[in-house]
Formats: sequence, C-alpha cells, structure tokens
Amino acid sequence: MKELLDFFGLDIHFPITDPTWIFFLVLVIILFAPIILERLRIPHIIGMILAGVVIGEHGFNILARDSSFELFGKVGLYYIMFLAGLEMNMEDFKSIRAKAMVLGLLAFIFPLGIGFWTNIHILDYGVVTSVLLASMYASHTLIAYPIVIRYGINRQRAVGIAVGGTAVTDTLTLLVLAVISGLYKGESSDMFWVWLVLKVIILGSVIMYTFPPIARWFFRRYSDNVVQYIFVMAMVFLGAGLMEVVGMEGILGAFLAGLVLNRLIPHVSPLMNHLEFVGNALFIPYFLIGVGMLINVNVLFGHIDSIKVAGVMIVVALVGKWIASWLTQKIYRMRAVERELMFGLSNAQAAATLAAVLVGYDIILPSGERLLNEDVLNGTILLILVTCIVSSFITEHAAKRIATSDDIGVNEEKEQEKERFLVPIANPETLDGLMSLALVLRDEKINDNLVALSVINDSNDSVKQEMRSKRNLEKAAQIAASTNVQLKTVSRFDLNITTGILHTAKEYEATGIIVGLHYKASIVDSFFGNLTENLLKNTYLQVMVVRFLMPVNTLRRIIVAVPPKAEFEHGFTKWITYMCRLSSQLGCRVQFYASSRTLGYISGFIQKKYKDTRAVYSELEEWDDLLLLTGQVNYDHLLVIVSARRGSISYDSSFEKLPMQVSKYFNNNSIMLLYPEQKGDPNESLSFSDPRGWAETQYYDKVGNWIYKWFKKNS
Repeated sequence: MKELLDFFGLDIHFPITDPTWIFFLVLVIILFAPIILERLRIPHIIGMILAGVVIGEHGFNILARDSSFELFGKVGLYYIMFLAGLEMNMEDFKSIRAKAMVLGLLAFIFPLGIGFWTNIHILDYGVVTSVLLASMYASHTLIAYPIVIRYGINRQRAVGIAVGGTAVTDTLTLLVLAVISGLYKGESSDMFWVWLVLKVIILGSVIMYTFPPIARWFFRRYSDNVVQYIFVMAMVFLGAGLMEVVGMEGILGAFLAGLVLNRLIPHVSPLMNHLEFVGNALFIPYFLIGVGMLINVNVLFGHIDSIKVAGVMIVVALVGKWIASWLTQKIYRMRAVERELMFGLSNAQAAATLAAVLVGYDIILPSGERLLNEDVLNGTILLILVTCIVSSFITEHAAKRIATSDDIGVNEEKEQEKERFLVPIANPETLDGLMSLALVLRDEKINDNLVALSVINDSNDSVKQEMRSKRNLEKAAQIAASTNVQLKTVSRFDLNITTGILHTAKEYEATGIIVGLHYKASIVDSFFGNLTENLLKNTYLQVMVVRFLMPVNTLRRIIVAVPPKAEFEHGFTKWITYMCRLSSQLGCRVQFYASSRTLGYISGFIQKKYKDTRAVYSELEEWDDLLLLTGQVNYDHLLVIVSARRGSISYDSSFEKLPMQVSKYFNNNSIMLLYPEQKGDPNESLSFSDPRGWAETQYYDKVGNWIYKWFKKNS
C-alpha cells in the first residue's frame, strides 16, 4: 500500500488522522458495504463489522479507533437500544410481557449456569472471574434489529418478545457487573447491591413518570421537526447519563427512554422517520465499524489459549441462547420460525459484553493479575464477531420467511379492502392536523391511498388562489414525504368547491373524506358552513369533520359517542376499524359510549378483529344530551361523535341540536364529527336494504345479545 502511494507521489501516512478523510472513508464503507454484500447474499451488518476489521489497527491500519469512533459508536449503541424501545408496540407488549420475561430469564439463567460450570471445570478460572465471564454469555445486543425494521416485521410478537427479553437479560447482566466491580472499588458493603437496585428502580420511575409529560408539553409547544429531533435525542442521552450516574450502563436508560416516548412518536410520523433515517444512515453503522476495529484476527494464529477460551465462550453463548428460545417456543406453542427469529435477535454479543470485559480487564487483583486476562479479551472479540455473524444470518433468514409468508400476522386479513382518503386543503393552519390524521388512519400496506386536493374558484383572484393552492399542496407533499408515504396532489378549478371535492372523490375512487371544521366567522354563520353541509348532502362516503387544538400525537385518549342503531349503518365496521387503528398508532385508550346493544356489536367486532385494542365500553343512556360526557372529556382527549345523515337508520331528531351542544360544551376540545359510509345514491331515499350491513352486524349478534343482557342485569 505504501509503495503504491509513493508511486503516485501521494504522501499519506497510516493510520489516517485527517478528519476529512476519516469521515470520507467511513461514508464510503457505509455506502458500498450493503451494495457489495447484497450481491453475495450476506447481511450488510456483517459487512460493516468486517470493514472495521480490515481498516482497523489489527488489519491494514488505515484508520485508528480514535475519539470519533468512541463518540459516534456510543451514540450508535444508544440509538439501537432507543429504537428498539421506540419501535415496540406497547399494546402488543402488554399481551406478551410474560413471554418476554420468561425468555429474558431463561436467556440469563442457562448461559450463566452452563458458563459458570465450564469456566470452573474447563477453563480453570476462579469463582468471581467465572461469574463475571458467565454473565457475559447471558447478555446480548440487538445488532440485528435493523434487519427486522428493513423487512417491516418489527411489530411481530417474536420481535417484541426478543426486545423485552433483551431488557431483562441486559439489566441482570449489568447488575452482576456493577456488584462485581463494586467489590474491587471499596463499595462492597453489605447493602451495596440493595442500594444499587433501589437506585435503578427510583431512577426508572423518574424517567417513566417525568419524561412523557415533559415531552408532551414540548411537542405541543414546538412543531418544528428539527427542534423535536434534537429534543428527543437530548432526552435519550439524559436517560442514559442518569443511568450511568447510578452505576449502570447507559444502554438501559436509552432503552427506557424509547419505551416512555413510544406513545408520543407515532410509527408513521415525520419525527419517527427522521429518527430512523439518521440512526440507520450514520450512527449505527459507525458503531458497527468501531466494533469491527476491536477484533484482532491475529488471535487465530499462535494463540492456543485464546482460541480455547473463545471456543468455549462461543459454544456456551450460542447453546444457552438456543435453549432459552426453544423452551420459550415450546412453553407458549409458538411457530418454529418465531423461535428462529428470537434466537437470531438474542444471540449477538456486543454492548453489555464489551462493557463487562473492559471493566473486568481493568480490575487488578491483589496478586497483580487481571480479573479477566488477555485470553478472555481476545476470546470476547471473537465471540462478538461470530455471534454477530450468526445473529445476522439467522435473523435475515427468519425475517425473510415471515415477511414473505401468507400468515404474517395472526390477526391480519388475507385480503384487504381498497381504501383511499381524500384530504381537501384550504386553510394552512389546519393542514398539519388533517395530514397527521390521514397518515395515522391509512393502511400502511397500501402505497397510494392518500390524495390531497385544493379546489380553486374560477374568479377574479384565481391567480392568488392558485399560488396559495400550490404552497398548501407542496407543504402536504413534504409532510407525506417525510414519512415515506406516497401522496397524490390534485389542484383543480371549479365554480363550486363542493362539486370539485365530489368530482375528485369519484375520479380517484376515494372511500373517505377528511375535512377541517368550518371556522365560524359571524353569528349568523352556520356551525358546519355551506361547504360541509353541501358535502354531506351530496355524498354517502364516510366524512370526518375534524378540529384539533393540539398535535395529534399528544392526544391521550379517544372518546367515541355512538348513537343507537349505529350498527345498522353500512359503514359501521369501517369507522370502528379506523378508531382501533388510531388508538394503536397513538398508543392511547379508546372509550366507547353507546347503548348497551350497540356496545355489544362494537365489542363483538373488536374482539374478533382487533382484540389487542385498549377499548373501554360505557353505557350512554341519553344520547340527546351530550352534557353527560363533559366530565369525561379532558383537554388532551379527542371527542369523536358518530353522527348520521338525515333519513338514515341511526338518524335522530336530537342531531339537530348537535352543533349547539358541541359549541357550548366542547369548544375547548379536539373534535371529530364522523358521518359513516352509507349505501346507495344521495338522490334516492334511504332505507335499510344493505345485505352487507346486515351480514356484518348479524355476525356479531350473539356477542351483542350477551353483552346487552349483562348490561341490563348489572344496571
């Protein structure tokens, strides 16, 4: 290499120390490693690690593992744990937390037990060294987690179990590390470990109960994406730093920060896309390259003791993790591919393993020897390399099988009805709220299901309207693009705005319309305004009229008021689906208020299709007086009032008072007035003749009648 550079007259010394060239080489690796290894069908994560081996001091010594790799590497490590907590579906996790706890305990106990025995009898180490070394076998890092994100299966239950198990095993491993390091730092009092556990519990409670309200307040006050991103990263490092202060590793604090901020950062939000993009493009690859630079391939030649130690460590770690995954699968009767995915995610050693070996290597015993010698240090590096390779291959194989299988989710439908939301945009102040709602309501599996529309009146000031329309559509497109969602933007001239909306809905086969609530400019002005009133009269599509007083992602509960006989409307199950989807994306509870019989139909459908939804059912005796709900709807709740068009089955004369009641009782609340889809033509008289509606509602009649009797008995 040196001779080649001299031939071209280049005076370059290795390792390279110029920051510009260091960053350039790292970017080249991040760019080409996935491209090259994809052709070889090798997970690109392995490419990052192998590239680190090649350019590191134990390879060609092109780059030194300087402070930049330590800084960016630590950020990348925290990023992995933070994204793992952030991507976790908390509603699904509640149903699998017992499984995650079982996997975590098994993944800690078996490697620890097997490792302790082998360390004593095969490697001839002392008790303290054996315990610390065995705890290293138990820990694991979610190195392969970006793979499940790339395949879009990060919300599978096997992934949630593996992520939850990671928190358990790493916490126990780090507790063992803290206790053992305390033994040699003069902190080994009888109450040391008790105080450590108490400090971790107290700090964890502080993070869980203070971070969400602070973040919610910040998101309501500042909407700029860059400012929100910096704030979130500051919270992550605050949690990690506080955890280090009490004697634990920062990865636990970063993971906990991801969990508590989970509900405030929807999966389809621009902020979530920015967090994933920056982490996967820069920080996480930096960490992986830095891990590779630690690996010394020279231990494979002439270091028999290191190879022996590494062999024992690798076998024990892989066998222990496989037994834990196998037992978890058998206990809960899971599929073989789910066991494979759990094993793939839970056998990579990096973060806690590196922390443990470096702490043990720095501890000097009274005899002058190190607690963990160089053989263990070199063996750990090989352990990291082998387990990362095995983890990446197994996870890639399992993720691909799950992503391409027909039964990707237990509760997912094999065939899904086509849907497309039309979002008419006129007011720039309501644009963010309308687009945010459309993004969380849409089906993520459909690419082209959002249409943004701006209708321009054919009047004298049409030029100004056209410029305003262009700006609004560009902003809507930016919001959608920031979440990697395809948005169709339409600008059209029409003498009547309502006609323009209706024609566009027909042209693009829209199944629902989302419009902003009319701003009442004068006393004589109507509540809905002429546009919305004409829209409701001339279409039977589902129409959502919304007004948000705060960002959608900061809402804490959804209150849904449902009129009697709503179950007989054609779009009954459709709007329930959207409420369940909204609840899942925002991570909040949805509470239905309706008659006992209607509640039976709602509960029956949710239990059949969306049983993981956090739904609460309360009987609403008097629909014609919404004053009863004023005590239930807080400032950070979304009130959804399911209404009906005149002449429909669920229409009631009390709907005439609806605008007055909303203006009087809920003027300071976020509101959605929902008009369900109906069957037929707006120019024809309405009658209940929809066989599909009957089929859907009668399907849940058994459950509905049972709940109706229960309410009647206990009322």
